[in-house]
Amino acid sequence: MSWAASPKEQLRARLLELAEQGLDGWPAEGPSRPGRKRSRAVEAPAAEAEPAGRLARPAPSKPAAPKAPAAPAASPARRPLGQEDDSVWAEFGLQELGSYLRDCTRCKLAQGRKQVVYGVGDPKARLMFVGEGPGRDEDLQGEPFVGKAGQLLTAMIEKGMGLQRSDVYIANVVKCRPPNNRDPETDEVEACERFLKRQVALVEPEVIVCLGRFAVQCLLRTKTPISRLRGKWQQYEGTPLMPTFHPAYLLRNPGGKRPAWEDLQAVMAKLGLERPGRG
Repeated sequence: MSWAASPKEQLRARLLELAEQGLDGWPAEGPSRPGRKRSRAVEAPAAEAEPAGRLARPAPSKPAAPKAPAAPAASPARRPLGQEDDSVWAEFGLQELGSYLRDCTRCKLAQGRKQVVYGVGDPKARLMFVGEGPGRDEDLQGEPFVGKAGQLLTAMIEKGMGLQRSDVYIANVVKCRPPNNRDPETDEVEACERFLKRQVALVEPEVIVCLGRFAVQCLLRTKTPISRLRGKWQQYEGTPLMPTFHPAYLLRNPGGKRPAWEDLQAVMAKLGLERPGRG
């Protein structure tokens, strides 16, 4: 006996058919009824859904790696000199200033030098010698007064005055060799003499012996010939200064050795030094 299924029976059969096809999460409409299971369909959280047409969210960035410690600033012993404010080096000690000047490019003499010839000797010497500038031997060795003229100066200090070369301080007006040993030019002196002044201020010598025409005229700001200045006390930066002949001049003119020796005797008297072999 055939009979037609009721609407309820038809709906139930349809739902079973859909379940067999894999649509187990078919949503129920309307409020849930007691005793009826709700669909277990799971929807993705709204916050994770990307709006249509929008670029994918970039992956979270990795924590920034700790920064490496910054490299220490270059030592003033190696900073090239240009036209910087003098306050950069004005408080340097004697050794710091020497290191700073190794890379000096303040004047054109830097182009042809091999080494900066800064100064040598006791940093607290009572006596300081100042010449005009380094020659070939000094440029090669990086030390003032080491050539033939320097050997004579050493003899004057050690045999004549009874001191050791290491007891005094020796420097020049300019720290780089002028080409062909010419006189330093005005701009070169202006660029370099400020460092000599700092050396004098740091050493604080009781007496300066200025060697030769150029150095004497430069430090005293005069054109008076050395023959008229030698043997007469002057002042440089508040320090007593004795002008005398340059050792290179004495090598060419041995007759100048006696006046130069008299000048050194006046220096020894000023410092309270006895002549070697006496008392």
